[in-house]
This record gives sequence, structure tokens and C-alpha cells, in this order.
Amino acid sequence: MFDFSNLGIPNFGDIQFEQPWMFLLFLLIPILVFWYIRKGRRNKPELRISGMSGLLHGGKSTLVRLIHLPFILRMLCFSAVIVALARPQTRLSWQDLSAEGIDIVLAMDLSPSMLAQDFKPNRLEAAKNVALDFINNRPNDRIGLVIFSGEAYTQCPLTIDHSVLKNLLMAVEPDFLPEGTAIGMGLATAVNRLRESKAKSKVVILITDGENNAGSVSPLTAAEIAQLYGVRVYSIGVGTRGMAYSPVYRYPDGRFAFDYAEVRIDDALMKQISEMTSAQYFRATNNEALKEIYRKIDEMEKTKFESTEFRKKKEEFWPFALLAVFLFMLEWFLRNTLMRSIP
Repeated sequence: MFDFSNLGIPNFGDIQFEQPWMFLLFLLIPILVFWYIRKGRRNKPELRISGMSGLLHGGKSTLVRLIHLPFILRMLCFSAVIVALARPQTRLSWQDLSAEGIDIVLAMDLSPSMLAQDFKPNRLEAAKNVALDFINNRPNDRIGLVIFSGEAYTQCPLTIDHSVLKNLLMAVEPDFLPEGTAIGMGLATAVNRLRESKAKSKVVILITDGENNAGSVSPLTAAEIAQLYGVRVYSIGVGTRGMAYSPVYRYPDGRFAFDYAEVRIDDALMKQISEMTSAQYFRATNNEALKEIYRKIDEMEKTKFESTEFRKKKEEFWPFALLAVFLFMLEWFLRNTLMRSIP
């Protein structure tokens, strides 16, 4: 089928034409009009009269004014026939779209060291902002949020309602949980949220900036549980190499005292966790590196879509054919009654 949209020509709504070459017949209309005018001039009648007194006050009758109406109707009939021969059709199309979603849990460290300012404005805010972009790019996946420091807590279960998830993500602060870094507890809690998931792909993104120093579950034990349930753990170590301006003391009123402190991330442990679960470990030393890591994870864990397209065509030439018949009959009636010519 010829599709006028490919040439930038309007399709008159949803109408397309199966035989558009028929429109070439419209080139005959100027020729017919020219022939009609020439014929009218050649056959112009003459009437000889002895005087003009009887015609001075006469005017053209209605029939005289409509003398060209039969020819106009004939041309309109011819045009309707051309459109009908071009076979106008309407096409109804729809898609059956299915998505193979991925269940993802973000496990985020909320220990006070996440307030270190080697990221702008600090590690925690940078991690939250990048996580927001990641969530926005995955509208078809269920995503949950687990937070941990000295203990672990499910801030948001797996959900497709990402507006709720984002609000809960932006609300988290280091004073939500007791101090410490319970990486094993955070990972185990995240895996538990995925344990009964029916998704074909289950992922944990584990974000931390320290070493495991709290909790009743060791990180490697949590990794074995993840391996058992087919959960891939992409772990991210957040922190520059060397010294960073970090919280070193917490006052009774909750405020922190800052000073430069050594950044300690157990890269070997985090890498081992990811390798055990057929995933990868990344080290982010600044905001841009963190964004790039999330982009890589987003590419590696693409949601799979399957689309089946259905199309149905309907012939629409009947209105034009009926219009042509009506115009032909009207032209025949006028020519043989009211506008009948005398040989």
C-alpha cells in the first residue's frame, strides 16, 4: 500500500489509498473544461430581431444563470469516480506490548560517614540524586529501597509506584538508624525483599562507603543467600582515595564535627560479593564516576520488551461511489428536463 505520510502528503486523517496512481486522471479535468469552453463558443446561437425594445427590460432567468450546472455536476461526478477508483481505506492498528520487568532493590548505607564532602554536596545527597535518575529511567521495573547503618530497615518495598519510592528516598537521613556499617544486614534484608519475586531478573544495588563493623549477618553469608536465590549484587564503593572531609564526632544535640579522615572501603570484600553473584563491583570517587556507574548498571540490566502489531484495513470507496451515482443522476435529470436543449 502506498502511504502518503512517507512523502509528507496529508493522509486525510486515517485514510490511505491502495491505488493512488488513479489520481493522475484528475489531469483530464482541465482538458475537459477547455474543450467545454471551446465548444460553447463555437455553438453559440444567434437570433435576428427587428428591434431591441422588447429586450431592454429583460433579465437573465434562473435557468440561464445555471446553464453550466450540468457540466459542473459531471466534473464532480468524474472526480468522485476517481477517488473511488483510488480505493481509499482506513487502517486500524494496535500493539500488544509486554515487558519482562526486573525487580531491583537499592540498599543504601546511611552511616554518618556518608555525610563526607568528597562528593558534592556530600556522599549521601549525591547517591540519592543519582539514584533518582536511575529510577526515572526504569518506569517498567519494580524497585524497592533498603537502608542500613548499625541495623537494616526496609524503607520502601518493591513497587511500581515510583513517586512514592522517590519521596521516601529523598527523606532518608543518617539519624534514621543506630550508627555503624552493617553491610551484611543491609544485603540480607535486600535479598529477603526479592526472595519471593517472580521476576526473571533480580538485582540488588549495594551502596556503601565503609567497612562492615556491625550486624549479626556477615557480608559473605548474605552474598551466599543472594546466590541461592539468583540475585545479582552490583556493589558500589563511594568515596575518594586517601583523605576526605568527614564527620569525626557527634555532639549530644545531633550535630557533627568534621575533620579530614582516611577513607576506608573494603574493596576486596565488595568485589567478592559481586563476583559470587555474577555481577560487578564499582568504585566511585566523585559525582561523575557515580553517575557513570549507574549508567553502566542500567545498560547491563535492560528490561526486555516484546511487541506484536496488529493491522486491519477497511474499504472506504462506497461513499464516493454513491456520491458519483447521485451526481450523475442529478445531472441526467437536469439535462433532460429543466435544462433540456433543442436540437
